[in-house]
Amino acid sequence: MKLTCFWRILLHFLAVMCFHGSGAREMAGEELMKIPMDDIPEGVNVLQLHSMDGGDKNKHATEMEEGLHGHGHGHSHSSSHMDMGDHLNPSVIVTFTMKDLKPGKTLPIYFDKRDPAYSPPSWLPKEEAESIPFSSAHLPYLLELFSFSPGSTQAEAMAQTIGFCENKPREGETKFCATSQESLLDSLHTYFGPEESHFRALSTSYLTKSTTLLQNYTILEVPKIKEIPAHPKMIACHTMPYPYLIYYCHFPGAENKVFEVSLQGQNGDRVDAFSVCHLDTSSWSPGNVVFRSLGFQHGDAVCHFFPEDNLIWVPN
Repeated sequence: MKLTCFWRILLHFLAVMCFHGSGAREMAGEELMKIPMDDIPEGVNVLQLHSMDGGDKNKHATEMEEGLHGHGHGHSHSSSHMDMGDHLNPSVIVTFTMKDLKPGKTLPIYFDKRDPAYSPPSWLPKEEAESIPFSSAHLPYLLELFSFSPGSTQAEAMAQTIGFCENKPREGETKFCATSQESLLDSLHTYFGPEESHFRALSTSYLTKSTTLLQNYTILEVPKIKEIPAHPKMIACHTMPYPYLIYYCHFPGAENKVFEVSLQGQNGDRVDAFSVCHLDTSSWSPGNVVFRSLGFQHGDAVCHFFPEDNLIWVPN
């Protein structure tokens, strides 16, 4: 790999996500091919999955991410479901129930924001991405390539991301990790199939600039609580901690609903948020953190808000 490419990747690896206050975003798959990937809504994963130097925060984030996706981890939740005795990292406060989805309901929600002085990790060209191995077996080589010491926080984050992508899907689940823009689009076209050749990306947008991370948000009647047609096919893509942009995408199976929700924070912050409700969690492990620590019962519908840099893909 060229030296300039190495340093470009390394700088992105150490950078944090950029905060942008913009309107709600929807993007068709065809449009995605025509514009720079940087135009995809930027922000930070509520689970801080882009942070490569978060120490135990990354461990907690990975556990929570797997739970909400049926492997072991989660996103945001209402106070009625949070066992504060578990001393949960506030970045996991993103889940709620279908009953909570009504105007006037107030929920504590964590929306992470990054220093706007930094740029987000970006895609590698497909040829460069394919020239770099992406497997646990090659981890020692990758750590040497990116000059990270074994046992460092960055090394641990890389190992967790690769391992997460290598986990086999559960029965009925579709999952893949995209290491380039082209691989993402190829996988989406394969998933949706020829009958659904037109699809679009939905992403949460922060409408006001703020440094407040965790606060109470009230669901607004105006402008909307809007259900987005997404059944039977939808797929969620989450950013993962790595030297360059990686998306973990999955369809968890069973029935899901996608909602666009207008929120106002107690300090006046406005967020146009997208959320997914998993209506049947009976196939999830009973040891899932959403049942173990977030107060949900096995089989309950579990809803969670998406951070700004994550994408929900639905048919047009």
